[in-house]
Amino acid sequence: MSVNVRIPTILRTYTGGKAEVPAEGATLGEVLADLEKNHQGIAARVLDDQGKLRRFVNVYVNDDDVRFAQGLETATPDGAGISIIPAVAGG
Repeated sequence: MSVNVRIPTILRTYTGGKAEVPAEGATLGEVLADLEKNHQGIAARVLDDQGKLRRFVNVYVNDDDVRFAQGLETATPDGAGISIIPAVAGG
């Protein structure tokens, strides 16, 4: 499935400055693997050493938070929009 991934400013160094890039995959995990293949280094910023989503990175598939779906197994239908959003802390 072909999807569009919105890239936060902090990760755009991996995508040549692009705010949105295409990727392929039937699940979020497959999409992230495809992103890594085409934009090396980006997966290490989204996934931890165990291959799970980093605690302070939120990912949405069509406005649905994957943490409340199936995580990396969340389906990514053709044409889906995926947003990677780093959490912001402060006070």
